[in-house]
Amino acid sequence: MRQKIVAGNWKMNKSFSEAEETLDELVNLLDEQEKTDVNIIVCTPAIYLEMAVDIAESSAFAVGAQDVSAYEKGAYTGEISATMLNSMQVEYCIIGHSERRKYHHESNAEVAQKVEQLLGKTITPIVCCGEVLAEREANRQFEVVKQQLSESLFQLQPLDFTNIIIAYEPVWAIGTGKTATPEQAQEMHAFIRGIVEDKYGKEIAKKLPILYGGSCTPQNAATLFAQPDVDGGLIGGASLVAQDFMKIINAF
Repeated sequence: MRQKIVAGNWKMNKSFSEAEETLDELVNLLDEQEKTDVNIIVCTPAIYLEMAVDIAESSAFAVGAQDVSAYEKGAYTGEISATMLNSMQVEYCIIGHSERRKYHHESNAEVAQKVEQLLGKTITPIVCCGEVLAEREANRQFEVVKQQLSESLFQLQPLDFTNIIIAYEPVWAIGTGKTATPEQAQEMHAFIRGIVEDKYGKEIAKKLPILYGGSCTPQNAATLFAQPDVDGGLIGGASLVAQDFMKIINAF
């Protein structure tokens, strides 16, 4: 059986005190629920990672970063390397998010470099893919997602690929209040699993966690997670409120 995963992406939100308060509240909620069958990940802004790791030591969630440098070290002002994340005991990292692709012009080739950096430091990449509205309306969503994944991941050896999480994020549904229907989500997740099977075989594809990441809320999480190829969610806005995040964790 594949992992059930709920990962929160805080993006660029919360002051230090607000972040600490939210993490403490999440710890208390997890202690009350004793939820053990879901892999819970919280991806905070980089400057809060050390605090998050310290708090996570006494709780049932893991910590992820929101991005990593494509380079190992050197004169890259403002960048954060996989070595730095590893030294802070960060276990996961989001890469290729649509906002990075849009605002920072991140290419599939750069995502591929970041994947290699993370795997080299035993950090699990959460690799994002997804189409914009114009591509969906032109019925190019499958072509776009296949190209993103092929150019970002298919250079990996099979053993390395088993350490990947994929997050499908229909860009037109991120922060817009729009959500792909459960059927649309399932269709794309099944497509992704299919192209992975073509490349790496049925066993690896069957074990691959694929998350849905487009306006997943406490209200729609259960119907999305009930789809056979949806293994959880990459949660944006709802992860900023501990009680809402907990409702999504409990939606399985």
